[in-house]
Amino acid sequence: MKGSDTGRLMSETGVVPRKSRGQNFLIDDRVADRHVAYAGISPGDRVLEVGPGLGILTSRLVDTGADVTCIELDETLADHIESEYGGSLRLIRGDAVKVPFPEFDVFVSNLPYSVSTPVIFKLLDCRFRKAVVMVQKEFAERMTADVGSTEYSRLTVNLFYRADCRMLETVPASRFRPRPKVDSALVEIVPRDPPFEVLDERTFFRVTEAVFNHRRKKVGTALRVSGLIPKGCTVPYADSRAEDLRPSELGEVSDAVCRL
Repeated sequence: MKGSDTGRLMSETGVVPRKSRGQNFLIDDRVADRHVAYAGISPGDRVLEVGPGLGILTSRLVDTGADVTCIELDETLADHIESEYGGSLRLIRGDAVKVPFPEFDVFVSNLPYSVSTPVIFKLLDCRFRKAVVMVQKEFAERMTADVGSTEYSRLTVNLFYRADCRMLETVPASRFRPRPKVDSALVEIVPRDPPFEVLDERTFFRVTEAVFNHRRKKVGTALRVSGLIPKGCTVPYADSRAEDLRPSELGEVSDAVCRL
C-alpha cells in the first residue's frame, strides 16, 4: 500500500476515522519505509503489529518475509486487512490492551494516544528483540525524559529499568490523514538487563507508581498515603519528590520499603 492510496481506501472501505480511537492514518511512504527499516526485520522473524489501520506498515512488513501477526479492534479495518493480506498474516480481532499477545521477536505499531500507555506497559512484560513505535511526540518525550524534567514519569522509569529507549525522529502532523493536532515521533525500544538490582521488582514498580501518582507530595508522604509504609517509618529520600530521583535512587527507596 502507498500513502497516496489512503483517500481511495477510506472511500472504498467506508472507514470514518474515530477520534475516540485516535485513528490518524500515515500517508507518507518514506516515513513508513523508515519505520519498518528501523525495526531490522529478517525473513522468518515473528512480527507483531498493533493497529494496522489501512495497512501502510502491514504491506511492508509482509514484504520482509516475516511471520506477521496484526491485532485490530475496528471491524471495518480488520475486514480490509483480512481481504488484502489474509493469506500472508495472522489477524487477531480485538482490543490490544485486553487480548493476549502472541510470542514475537519484533513489535511495530502506530499507537493511538489513548492506548499508548497500557500497550507500552504490556509490551515491557513480553520477551522480544526490538520495538519501533509511532506515538505522539509529547508521549515520546515522556518515554525518554531526563530526571528533573516535567516529562519525567513512571513510564520513563519503567522503560529505563527494562530497556534502552531512544527517539529516532519526529514526524510532522501533516504526514497523517486526518491531520492530528500534534506531531508524532518514532521511538525505538531494545530490552536489556536492568542497570541496577532491587530486592523485589514488584515492590519497585509499586513504589514507582505510588510516588508518581502523588508527584506533588514528598516521597515519604506519597508512600504513606499509598499504604506502602506505616506512619512513623522513614525511607531514603523521604523529603524529595519523585521527579528529582534517578531510577536507581527509586530502587533504594523500594529496597527500604521491602525491608520494612
